[in-house]
Amino acid sequence: MFTTVKNAFKIKEIRNKIFYTFLMLVVIRLGSQLPVPGMDRSYFSNWFAAQTGDAFNFLDAFTGGSFLNMSIFALNITPYITSSIIMQLLTIAIPKLEEMQRDGEDGRKKIASITRYVTVGLALFEAGAMSIGFGRQGALEEFTALNVITAMAALTAGSAFLMWIGERITEKGIGNGISIVLVINIISRLPQDINQLFEQFVYGKSIALAVVAAAIIIAVIVAMVALVVILNGGVRKIPVQYAKKMQGRKMVGGQTTNIPLKVNTSGVIPIIFASSLMQLPVIICSLAGYKGTGLWAEVLKGLNSSNWCNPRQPVYTIGLVVYVVLVIFFAYFYTSITFNPLEVAENMKKQGGFIPGIRPGKPTNEYLTKILNYIIFIGAVGLTIVAVIPFVFNGVFGASVSFGGTSLIIIVSVILETVKQIESQMLVRNYKGFLND
Repeated sequence: MFTTVKNAFKIKEIRNKIFYTFLMLVVIRLGSQLPVPGMDRSYFSNWFAAQTGDAFNFLDAFTGGSFLNMSIFALNITPYITSSIIMQLLTIAIPKLEEMQRDGEDGRKKIASITRYVTVGLALFEAGAMSIGFGRQGALEEFTALNVITAMAALTAGSAFLMWIGERITEKGIGNGISIVLVINIISRLPQDINQLFEQFVYGKSIALAVVAAAIIIAVIVAMVALVVILNGGVRKIPVQYAKKMQGRKMVGGQTTNIPLKVNTSGVIPIIFASSLMQLPVIICSLAGYKGTGLWAEVLKGLNSSNWCNPRQPVYTIGLVVYVVLVIFFAYFYTSITFNPLEVAENMKKQGGFIPGIRPGKPTNEYLTKILNYIIFIGAVGLTIVAVIPFVFNGVFGASVSFGGTSLIIIVSVILETVKQIESQMLVRNYKGFLND
């Protein structure tokens, strides 16, 4: 990977793209420090510190501290991520959108345009809820209509601007812009988390205990990174043979190819879905100032991941069981709407392709479905292990950090995909240079 990046800097075109991406990331970090006009940041910091749950830590990690600082990028690209997921689901449910997706580049451009409008609408709604909700609690210096509208405009514009930056990085820079924006936000929180772990487990301890603690922390992080790399790189290749056929006077076809099925077919989406669903009631109750009473109070504690795996309160670990079930469910659900074995089997049959030993048509569909179910389960278990390890250490040792399994999967996945894109661009350039010679 380091060799690839080193060689990329030797190529002017790729070096300019990397430099452009870097400048955009600098703009993002500068914007994360610009306060929302009329917002009392000290009040918001105190409110955030008073929250006993970690539902907002997850959101703050995704926004790179912008949410805690209540900067103009407080919403960050979360509305865009939400709108993208909504559009993917609607594409399955609405035939018109499904037809657009099949129309090639023009159809994808139309869907991208609709996604932008949905993003702005969601950002405006979330900005209004935050401005009014926090404003009534004293977050605004003066709770007036003008200040509320100003805060809404600033938050919405900040989210839309980040969406624009992400698209510019995709177009003129390196990698997927939206993913890179998300990764730089998460990475910006790592120094604070590492410092917190150092002060909690290493600083002030005896030399032997400090060395053991540091070694364990490093070993756990390295093991999690290795597992994520394996999950992202794991592929089951289904061989496909195309029958020979006569075209004119020539015999064509007969080539052998494969269908690559990734072990982690759904990526980090199941964890994001499960986390969002678990934390939604906690966030709503926190914003409303409602702490719950009786059974509902116990339910809220069970939904809070900071209470999971605590030996003193094992009953709340039931929430972790629900979380694991949701991750596995969404892994199957999301894969089912992104990969259709029946459609693949029909296309193979039309093109004269078949899996050796499997008849075309329905048997091929059943075979692909069976293999896919095994692969999804393996990938879901791997995702669950990566996601659960931080919860176990948090519950047993109190090692609470903002970067968890979700953040680690996103960071490693985006870095690997970006390096692959750099390699592909270098390969294309080498081909062009060979042809020009």
